[in-house]
Amino acid sequence: MTNKEILVQSKLDWTVRSEETQTVSGIEMDKIALVREDTNTILGIHSTGYATYQNNQLVDLLQKVSSSTGLDIHKGGEFGGGKKVYIQLKSNDLRLGNDRVEGFVTGINSFDGSTSLAFGNSNLTISCQNTFFAAMKNLSKVRHTKNMELRIDDICRGVDMLVDEERRMFEKITTMSETRYTKSLSDRITKKLFDIDMDINLENYLMKDDISTAKKNKLSRFYIDLNGEIQQKGDNLWGLFSGVTKYTTHSLSKNDNTENKMFGTYGNRERTIFNEIAELV
Repeated sequence: MTNKEILVQSKLDWTVRSEETQTVSGIEMDKIALVREDTNTILGIHSTGYATYQNNQLVDLLQKVSSSTGLDIHKGGEFGGGKKVYIQLKSNDLRLGNDRVEGFVTGINSFDGSTSLAFGNSNLTISCQNTFFAAMKNLSKVRHTKNMELRIDDICRGVDMLVDEERRMFEKITTMSETRYTKSLSDRITKKLFDIDMDINLENYLMKDDISTAKKNKLSRFYIDLNGEIQQKGDNLWGLFSGVTKYTTHSLSKNDNTENKMFGTYGNRERTIFNEIAELV
């Protein structure tokens, strides 16, 4: 695909402009506003030293990385009306029984200052469309400064490292699929996911009158998702973790949970849970 086709398909075919800011009384501020030009929406307020990295620059960068690494551009998108954007490169796949775990390298950028230009691993389990962003906390980051220089060779080396990390993660997942879990581990993972004190007995916890109906419903939904994944994948560590990703992908809310899984609380909890399970194999 051409750069233009990628931008249109990803709904990233827009630019931002920089505007000076001032108070209501007309006092000029040492800040700039980044305004999305097609909607006139303010995406972020920054210091004057902040450098804008446009969507077409991101796509051009990913095209060069694609040519150097052999990883095809897969898709892109936006969050928060364009405050954050992403482009994915297709990496490798892992087959586990009837499952296919698809790997991607995700490049992210923001206009609201919430993240630097960065890359990380993500995957998708085809059997139930569960998503997991595995390495968002370990990205190779490039800050938005006027002197930012993006060396393609350095970024390609970083992408190669992410692909190698993905290979090791797939090896872990394979071993997880061959390792049974215990009831105590399942309870521990449930408590981590829902931020419940580790000293609490879950069976007693669910019987307490002071637990909200909403919290009980969330736990009930999680157990339904978990049991469904266990029945499909077996009572192993991969089935246990898939119960987590099924809940966070499909049941956490009625909206698209991708942004939360990339940057939010549940994404961080997922990564903590995965790392804890992976350390057991």
